Amino acid sequence: MRFDVLGRDDRAIEGLPIRLVIALVVGVASLSVMMNMLAGVGGLAAHEVDARPTPSVVAEGESEVTVRVVDDAGDPVENATVVLTSGSADLDGVVSGRTGEEGRVKLSVSASLAANREQGTVEVSVKPPASGGYTDDRENEMLLVVEEE
Repeated sequence: MRFDVLGRDDRAIEGLPIRLVIALVVGVASLSVMMNMLAGVGGLAAHEVDARPTPSVVAEGESEVTVRVVDDAGDPVENATVVLTSGSADLDGVVSGRTGEEGRVKLSVSASLAANREQGTVEVSVKPPASGGYTDDRENEMLLVVEEE
C-alpha cells in the first residue's frame, strides 16, 4: 500500500532537476577553490631555467664563453649542467660544464663554419639540478659564430 502512495506523488520529480543543478554548482565551486589552493603550493610548480651565453657572438676558432643559468625569476641556478652542441656551426665534440654558486660556467669553444658560410649557431642546452624543481622545456639562446675577418 505504501508503494501506491509513492507512485502517485509527482512532487519529488519536480524538485529533482533543481537539486541536481544546485549540487553541480556547489561541486564546481568547491573544485575551483581546491584547484586554486593546489596551484599556490610552490613544491608542485616547476621553474623554467634559461641559459644566457656571454658573449652571444664569437668568431671562428678558440673562444671563451661564459654561460649564466637563471630561473624564471632571474635568480642564478647552481649545479646545472650546460651543454654546447653543434648547430649550423661545427664544434670539436660536445662542450659541457657545471654552474657554480652564481649560476655561471666558463667554457672553451672551438667552432668552425662550413665552406661558403658566413655564420652559424651553436646550440645551448641545460640539464637542471635534480633538486629545486627546475625544468628546461623552452629553447635557450643560441651562440652565434661568425666568419673570421
